[in-house]
Amino acid sequence: MTVKKQNAKDRTKNFNEVAFGLSQEEAVNEASRCLFCKKPRCSTKCPVEIDIPRFIEAIKNKKFDDAIKIIKEKNNLPGVCGRVCPQEDQCEGVCVLAAKKTPINIGGLERFAADWELKEGTPYENQRFRTGQASDKGQGTRTSGAKVAVIGSGPAGLTCAGDLARLGYRVTVFEALHTAGGVLVYGIPEFRLPKDIVKKEVEYLKSLGVEIKMNFIVGKVSTLKELYEEGYKAVFIGTGAGLPSFMKIPGENLNRVYSSNELLTRANLMKAYLFPEYDTPINIGRRVAVIGGGNTAMDSARVSLRLGAEKVYIVYRRSEKEMPARREEVENAKEEGIELHILTLPKKILGDEKDFVKGMECVKMKLGEPDASGRRRPIPIEGSEFTMDVDTVIVAVGQSPNPVFLKATPELKVDKWNKVVVDPETQATNLKGVYAGGDATYGDDTVIAAMGAGKRAARAIHDYLRRNDKCPITKSQ
Repeated sequence: MTVKKQNAKDRTKNFNEVAFGLSQEEAVNEASRCLFCKKPRCSTKCPVEIDIPRFIEAIKNKKFDDAIKIIKEKNNLPGVCGRVCPQEDQCEGVCVLAAKKTPINIGGLERFAADWELKEGTPYENQRFRTGQASDKGQGTRTSGAKVAVIGSGPAGLTCAGDLARLGYRVTVFEALHTAGGVLVYGIPEFRLPKDIVKKEVEYLKSLGVEIKMNFIVGKVSTLKELYEEGYKAVFIGTGAGLPSFMKIPGENLNRVYSSNELLTRANLMKAYLFPEYDTPINIGRRVAVIGGGNTAMDSARVSLRLGAEKVYIVYRRSEKEMPARREEVENAKEEGIELHILTLPKKILGDEKDFVKGMECVKMKLGEPDASGRRRPIPIEGSEFTMDVDTVIVAVGQSPNPVFLKATPELKVDKWNKVVVDPETQATNLKGVYAGGDATYGDDTVIAAMGAGKRAARAIHDYLRRNDKCPITKSQ
């Protein structure tokens, strides 16, 4: 079922959510299309292991309370996942109906269940804890007393924290910024993921017993070793990828050249989406070029449009087919008038006499044989150089792990890109009792991939603490 959206012309003038959720009638009708396969492939493709057919059946039978209960058995952030999870590459991608017509809109149904609960105002798990029912079967022991530290409140950290709290551990999340949510709040625009949704799901985690300490930079305020000295028995590192990458081409130091990280953080945390009530120091020109083809590039382009740019271009060195962004987001960008300059590689950013951007020199590309990524390698076409008339350039070509924590923890093993090295089965690092996941280990990946890592780590931490409650950092040094 196609989800209704704001009109493209209207939505470029506001930061309101683009996609409307399914109505109750639409959700029931959509759930009724499910074949309820004996061996459902959708669930096996879900990184957080949701029993998808079971919650869809609950919606089909209008048992919405049961639907959200089933989802929350595995997923602490259903409102987030229902909006930004790339279902087309996961659960919906393997739906049997995808081969014949359209797959079940699993993401839309998950969002419906989450929004229904938020609207009702009686979160399922919250209510259970208030009534003392949370320590029943499968809930672990809340009296174990073991303290676990989670560094970073992004999707990996929140998932790990929530799962450990359900198992009975005393979990403290240390967040460097003043708002919890990590990349969910500073990296994703309001029109794709409203801050209020993230806030309410963070509140839900608090209701599970998770403590969140804001403005606390592990590596500055306290070191990893000091956390253990304070009594924490295990640590999960979910510090994300906060260090933007650049192309290392001439002109990247000019005025009005931004990393996507800087642009989106300013727009989100300084509330540019509430302009003009909140003014922000984002100097957007009339003609903006966004370099990159991922979701972050699409977000940057669409934010630029909403901040007043007259023309916005996506500049990408491969073809549209190879773009890593979600298909839905590419289509949304095109509907809003953003132009794609594919098979184009910037070579130099040009400045005026006051060192502001006045143009960008590019070269056209063609595709050769597949490279290590499996995508066809872009090759410059000799003599095809041209200049784009732009006055703002946003670089969205990837990010790497935040170096603050890593510099303060030299004993932690990282690879040549400073990604924390982990066992992919358990998320364990080289330090006993220390686990990591999300963009700190991948460099830059999806929200749901980070959540899957947080879930694996929580399971492994639980196994570790049941076997050994001694101070692991002291033992490893």
